[in-house]
Amino acid sequence: MFAENRLSPADLIWPLFVTDGDGVEEPIAALPGVSRWSVDLIVARAREARDAGIPCLALFPNTPPDRRSDDGAEALNPDNLMCTAIRAIKDAVPDIGVLTDVALDPYTAHGQDGLLDQDGYVVNDATVDVLIGQSLNQAAAGADIIAPSDMMDGRIGAIREALEETGHANVQIMAYAAKYASAFYGPFRDAVGSRGLLRGDKKNYQMDPANGEEALREVALDIAEGADSVMVKPGLPYLDIVARVRDRFSVPVFAYQVSGEYAMIEAAVAAGAGERDALVLETLMAFKRAGCSGVLTYHALHAARLMGA
Repeated sequence: MFAENRLSPADLIWPLFVTDGDGVEEPIAALPGVSRWSVDLIVARAREARDAGIPCLALFPNTPPDRRSDDGAEALNPDNLMCTAIRAIKDAVPDIGVLTDVALDPYTAHGQDGLLDQDGYVVNDATVDVLIGQSLNQAAAGADIIAPSDMMDGRIGAIREALEETGHANVQIMAYAAKYASAFYGPFRDAVGSRGLLRGDKKNYQMDPANGEEALREVALDIAEGADSVMVKPGLPYLDIVARVRDRFSVPVFAYQVSGEYAMIEAAVAAGAGERDALVLETLMAFKRAGCSGVLTYHALHAARLMGA
């Protein structure tokens, strides 16, 4: 009766990994309990999510190596894994939301989120041009929310303008506004097949973990450019940033409980150092207490079923 915050399945977004083939489930060793799914089995996961009360899925493709290139051209293919999965989900489960990742790292041969110059430096403006095409490709396939995770400057305004001009005014943008150059992303890079490809690091466009004021500036810029909501990533190590963003801005704030955070909980459970149900619910409540409107978490289905039990 006196609880200040409450959790429900409606607070959750479930990230899912799409892979090639038919009837394929590929367990991800670095993420115990998480798999890559072929498009037909992603549809089955969408039905599970809907039945559990989860309102939205976040899709990430595991692009085969022969479809990766230095320019990430597969991101613009209307029949790529992402677009095929969007259409299949929307045809089968039209009442669930689909959030799509906009960045080039699942499509580049070098594993970076953007295009590289001759020195291996990620170039901003040329990358934004490709991100616009990628966003329009996903919107045409039926995406409800475009989520640029690349951290290029100016891309939110450019994508918003392009969506408006092409008849996709109702497609929302959830900006990865404060995305840190974190050590917690390793299992995700395994899941999308980019870890072994990555040349260098991402510190010239993702944020320094030492900086908090910079996060507020980045969020302000994305809101000014037309973002409907913003995200802080990673999650638990950056709850202070979530709280500061929530206090400063009147937009929905989301957090991504990233792959390394999930893996640490699962490792604690496997070692007998904690009980999964309690750890999952307590960490999700921490996001709500900090001010999150919702959380992207690989524990989404498990948590939703706990709440419905």
